[in-house]
Amino acid sequence: MPANEDPSPMGITSILDTDLYKLTMQWAVLKSYPDADSTYSFTNRTPDLKLTRKGFNWLQEQVSKLSQLALTDDEEEFLAQKCSYLPNEYVAYLKQFRFRPDEQVTLTFTPVHEFTKRAEEEEGAPDHTEFGDLSISVKGKWVEAMLYEIPLLVLVSECYFRFSNTDWDYDGQEENAYKKGLQLLSNGCTFSEFGTRRRRSYHTQELVLTGLLRAQKEYAAQNPDGNGMLAGTSNVHFAHRFGLTPIGTVAHEWMMGIAALTDTYTSANAIALENWVKCFGKNLTIALTDTFGTPQFLECFKKKCEFVDPPQSYAEIFAGTRQDSGDPAKFVKLMRKFYDSQGITERKTIVFSDSLDVEKCLEYKQVAEEHNFATSFGVGTFLTNDFVHRSGELAGKKSVPLNIVIKISSANGKPAVKISDNIGKNTGDAKEVERAKAEIAYSETTWEDGDESHRWG
Repeated sequence: MPANEDPSPMGITSILDTDLYKLTMQWAVLKSYPDADSTYSFTNRTPDLKLTRKGFNWLQEQVSKLSQLALTDDEEEFLAQKCSYLPNEYVAYLKQFRFRPDEQVTLTFTPVHEFTKRAEEEEGAPDHTEFGDLSISVKGKWVEAMLYEIPLLVLVSECYFRFSNTDWDYDGQEENAYKKGLQLLSNGCTFSEFGTRRRRSYHTQELVLTGLLRAQKEYAAQNPDGNGMLAGTSNVHFAHRFGLTPIGTVAHEWMMGIAALTDTYTSANAIALENWVKCFGKNLTIALTDTFGTPQFLECFKKKCEFVDPPQSYAEIFAGTRQDSGDPAKFVKLMRKFYDSQGITERKTIVFSDSLDVEKCLEYKQVAEEHNFATSFGVGTFLTNDFVHRSGELAGKKSVPLNIVIKISSANGKPAVKISDNIGKNTGDAKEVERAKAEIAYSETTWEDGDESHRWG
């Protein structure tokens, strides 16, 4: 099916068309920091991939339509059944929540005339096509502004592939997802679909999940005792549609916002862990380690949580950790050394989620299991934005996805930053990043596979 024959609805049509961790964090913020203000900013890590003026106009229209979204009765019932860790108080809040994009979101298009001229000369773009850079800023109460991230990223990606790069089609997408799923399952992998934020379109994610479910059904029929499993999807709307489990816990913004609000980097992770456990108890206990570098996180992870009975360290309470930047093999070894040093013998889980494909999943699974970890994999862009060009000199070559992020940039007027386990993922005000590094004695790290501008080709 050609791109211009997409059968799916344009834009965002459900408030649950987002990642689960946006809902869990929204409840945590509502409970702990309901009056905090925030700003968010957009970064395109693939700056050579630009929008057209026509696409930008479409994007503005779709963002404005977010104000029409509301939780339906059917969706409310689904959350009660599948996400019982979200209390009635939160679901009632979400039921009355409305986006206010005209007040809270600013979109700006800056023409790049040299790029437009080059595109016309090299790609044969018509004279009326104008290319440019996009900037996005979001401003509002933290508990409100945070919910814009996923819909905005979804819309930007869809916009680019509707108007800037249209040399692709849906042929083989379901089959490709089926084959990838079968490979993962046959090798005993537990994995989830994490591809919402950079999907090529709604229909792509629809096809991917259809293919993965077919693979799961076939695998289960042939291997009733097999270890492979499609655990679910991070997308709450698609979990509802396909009868899957919504998967997710927390994102970097939870720690970033708390560090800004409390003006400390040495204690931010500990405060974040404490408030998280106060919200969810021993549910949703996969910890994200790399907001200010994993070594700093581990100093907080071994602290005692005094309000559980009996008191335990957070490392004991949490079922495992999520690896999202830096060298996965080094991370596995670091975590093994850490758990051993704490006398923790329970088998913990590592969830890998950083730009995965089948080959990486199998490689990381082997390394982790050699060090006595259970594994799970959040596979995203490799599933929902894996296309090739269909014509011209580029036919058969990778149609490169956008590498785009939206991160919290301030809380109550103070800069919010992320340092990560790989310099390519550092985010936020440069002076504040340097201040944070000095406060926690951060050692700069790089990873040869961590080039964010060429992550997918």
